[in-house]
Amino acid sequence: MQGIGAGTAGGVIAVLRAPVPSLLRGRFASALGREAEQRRLFPWLAVAFGVGILVFFGLTDGRPWLPAPLIAAAAALALTARLGERPVALAAALALGFACLGFAAAAWRVERVAAPVLGRVMIAPLSGVIEALDEREEGARLIVRVETLGALAAGVRPLRVRVSFRKAPPLRPGDRLSATARLMPPPEAARPGGYDFARDAYFQGIGAVGSLIGPITVAPAADAPLGLRLAAALDDARNAFTRRIAEGYGGQPGAVAAALVTGKRGLIGPRANDALRAAGIYHVVSISGLHMVLAAGVVFWLVRAVLALVPHCALAWPVKKIAAACAMVGVSAYCAFSGWDIAAERSLVMTLVMLGAILVDRPALSMRNLAMAALIGLAREPEALLGPSFQMSFGAVAGLVACARLIDGSLFIRPGAGPVRRLTGLAARTAVGTLATTLVAQIATAPFAVYHFQTVQPFGLVGNALTLPLVSLVVMPCAVLGTLAAPFALDRPVWWLMGQAVAGMLAISEWIAGFGRAIVVVPAFGPGALMLLAAALLLATLPATGLRRFALAPALAGLALAATPQHHDLYVDRQGLGAALRGADGHLAVLGKPSAFVLEQWLKADGDARRAADLLAAGTGRHCDRLGCTGTLADGRSVALVKDRRAFPEDCARAAVVISPLSAPETCAAPLVLDRRRLSARGAAALRLDGDGVRVTHANSRGIPPWRPPQGSADEDRTKQTRTEQGGKGESATGEPMDTAPDEAPPGPL
Repeated sequence: MQGIGAGTAGGVIAVLRAPVPSLLRGRFASALGREAEQRRLFPWLAVAFGVGILVFFGLTDGRPWLPAPLIAAAAALALTARLGERPVALAAALALGFACLGFAAAAWRVERVAAPVLGRVMIAPLSGVIEALDEREEGARLIVRVETLGALAAGVRPLRVRVSFRKAPPLRPGDRLSATARLMPPPEAARPGGYDFARDAYFQGIGAVGSLIGPITVAPAADAPLGLRLAAALDDARNAFTRRIAEGYGGQPGAVAAALVTGKRGLIGPRANDALRAAGIYHVVSISGLHMVLAAGVVFWLVRAVLALVPHCALAWPVKKIAAACAMVGVSAYCAFSGWDIAAERSLVMTLVMLGAILVDRPALSMRNLAMAALIGLAREPEALLGPSFQMSFGAVAGLVACARLIDGSLFIRPGAGPVRRLTGLAARTAVGTLATTLVAQIATAPFAVYHFQTVQPFGLVGNALTLPLVSLVVMPCAVLGTLAAPFALDRPVWWLMGQAVAGMLAISEWIAGFGRAIVVVPAFGPGALMLLAAALLLATLPATGLRRFALAPALAGLALAATPQHHDLYVDRQGLGAALRGADGHLAVLGKPSAFVLEQWLKADGDARRAADLLAAGTGRHCDRLGCTGTLADGRSVALVKDRRAFPEDCARAAVVISPLSAPETCAAPLVLDRRRLSARGAAALRLDGDGVRVTHANSRGIPPWRPPQGSADEDRTKQTRTEQGGKGESATGEPMDTAPDEAPPGPL
């Protein structure tokens, strides 16, 4: 970016020759020149890198030839050497080069993590080494590195599987496990545009999910690879530390305190989870940027304070840089011990970049550092750009950096004020700063939170304002002190004190959860609205000049699209076992037997706050028999769900839409047939009435992505998955839980 520096404003003016009023052209060119002089164009390279990633995941059909984007990137970047006097062309070439690099990073990542995905439901003997174990209130959930799975050969056997169990002998990470497992392919999206756990599982090397059934045999795995044994030993230490912290106070406050330190959230009960979500503070529990910043801040402050007490150190040593280096080591160790969660890794990169800036005498909190952290994070994990954690984390920090001067509260402390006024000003500065920080973060993350979760917490500002002081002043300092005291067995009092603060946090959450409409469900909007709102956020935060005004247009357009979502009239699950159709009353009704998890996703996407379990318990109110079910759309057209082949002749002749987990006969004359063949190839479907026809959208609108099993590998065993599809908590044939749902905890905004 050196070529786009000081003195380029004139060059920009010379290049811009568009037929617009000269005054407007001059102001725009002048603003662009000031952006270049302040080196504020560098963050846009991270944006271009992200655009390349989005192009790969959103538009490619099949696997591209990896050298192609690398050659294009090299050509574009080589061209910049000849464009030093043409700043606009230079910026365009750099943007194109970084977009191609982002495309190449995504393509390389897909190839690097490639591993087999199970193609069908199967019950088979499983043996492997336990990589990780998450204890829960009932049973546990394991990540097993597979050694053998039935008669599957190495080329088709999943690398890892995730299984749950309810009762078993004591298990520890690092043990070799042998048992019978009931496994299925990782669940795909419940609806077009919904969360795709199969994609996330692919990038984690998980090729199947399910449960353990029958007896379990455990033996030491001394011959396992060293890396696997080290990872398992670390996870075992995390579990032991989690139990120690939880027992230090007991109950749900102890469970939440343990999750804050180790990232193990399995001991937190549903009631506490719901209260934290309703208060808008679940991000406190998820190890993310807030934890990294507070952990680094506590270490930085402690080291700097201790060194400042020694006169020689304070005068002769670079105390601030030493404290920053110690904070880097401490926060890296904390991230490692907390499990290297994806959100934690990205937050660690961002924190290390900020602390590294102190070492080289640069401003720690700047948009340039944030862009550097984004480039590093996306180069390592390009798929993270598609998830809410990355979007919310970087969106919140970008908003805070852009508004730093507005929310620092400096106007409350005036030079020369007396001690009383200084103390009052400090209190006002802290209160206003906390509220303003929370408000900015919530506004910046709102588009991503609503798009991914279809919920809004109206009292989140209150919840964060009341609980973040507890977290910052008591909880996180106790977490650091307790961890340091644990090797000396002096940590019990610290965990008790931390539990007291967490108990207060839970009490506040319960109080807020009792408010009416503490969680508001809103209809899902499309990716077009999200892209416009994301563009508005970028234009509002990255520029340092009046160019920020250009954010208004995409913001208004995005809000308009988000406020007028297109509701679907029929949802069909990916196996054809159930559906939800809109009746004459305008509400969705159940047809067949979709899982509660899938039905919940449909209801939330429709902006319907009803609980899926209540809707299923109340009955469908539709005509069903042993052969199938029938329903009627709002315009009177008939929908048939066929469970037995004998129903095909009648239903194909009269129904407008035929749904079935079976393969429909070629002679089926229904206008639209969503049978096993079509759903297996294209995934879950959503239909919208369009005059005399229907408009159909599938979860897989393009070719088969790498994280889906090859088409045709699934067999008729799919029809037996009546309670296990798409993340639902069903049961296996022996009654063991089939916990195939992804973690439902939303990532935090910081």
